[in-house]
Amino acid sequence: MGSLKQLLPLDGRTLLERVLENVRGSQAGEIVLVLGQSAEAIREKIPLDGVRVVVNEAYREGMGTSLRAGIAQVSPDADAALVVLADQPFVKPETIDRLIRAYREQKPQIVIPVYRGFRGNPVLLDRSVFPELLGLTGDIGCRAIFGGHTENILKSPVDDIGVLLDIDTPGDLETLGQAHAKGEWGPALLEAADLAGRDVTGAPQLVVVGQEAVGKALVSLGRLMKFTVTVVDPLLTMDQAPGADRILRVLDFSRLPGEKYVVIASRGRFDEEAIEQALDHGAAYVALVANRRRAQELAGNLQSKGAGPEKLARLHAPAGIEIGAEGPEEIALSIMAQIIAERRRARRTP
Repeated sequence: MGSLKQLLPLDGRTLLERVLENVRGSQAGEIVLVLGQSAEAIREKIPLDGVRVVVNEAYREGMGTSLRAGIAQVSPDADAALVVLADQPFVKPETIDRLIRAYREQKPQIVIPVYRGFRGNPVLLDRSVFPELLGLTGDIGCRAIFGGHTENILKSPVDDIGVLLDIDTPGDLETLGQAHAKGEWGPALLEAADLAGRDVTGAPQLVVVGQEAVGKALVSLGRLMKFTVTVVDPLLTMDQAPGADRILRVLDFSRLPGEKYVVIASRGRFDEEAIEQALDHGAAYVALVANRRRAQELAGNLQSKGAGPEKLARLHAPAGIEIGAEGPEEIALSIMAQIIAERRRARRTP
């Protein structure tokens, strides 16, 4: 960002002040603020009355150390903790309250907010999982523990796009800050229709979830191979997805009838939910761009939810045929080759 992200201005206040204001406006009982680099500079600029400040001296080792430092300071009387990200200033206090209410009513170990089918933050964690958080190392977040708690995760629907919005670039700050100041959340961030752009009827559909490098390469290949290309992402506009025929901003594949070939390339953001949607709505091909460890974890999660061998056999994870691919373009080529092979095989099968 070119300067301390926490101190960047947003509508008259700093980014961190906005986040703290939202948490203070909720039913959260206490606030533990974990600082690392430039902790003193942040303390000098931001009023922190009523906030328990923890300085993570090991911040260079990654996010896991900050989670450990914060969880270790949560009051022993607390039943659970919310992990709130300092670069998500648009999460409404009412959304935090909704997560707390869902936890109190249903007592899951983990509560995750879901906006239009897409998983977001903050995440609420029951005290029973604190020991696992205290064991985290390196640059990994609390998502690392989700795989062992599939039966005790509650995905709570929220009407708050703020759970998906974080500030990663100066462009993010400018665009989102202007939209927030003008009260133009909907028009500024999302087009009115969930499906927009050119629609080529009769062609097979390539559905790409996410806009990582492999996904972008697949969009280009899909157009070349005469597929109708749909990109699934809650925040994209058509000009940000060159080559796509349309964008789906709701994670609901029932809106995409016909012959579907689905590739999930979202780097963990929407993996599990997108796989479930694709398998449940009759996709002819479902593939996940991930390493083998992540693929095995997700397959185990699906199995624990009752997915049988026949359904799991439809999931190609990791995606693509083995060609020794290196780089996004070659990986995309291996995936497209696998899709074409699947289409040919299906046509030959009586």
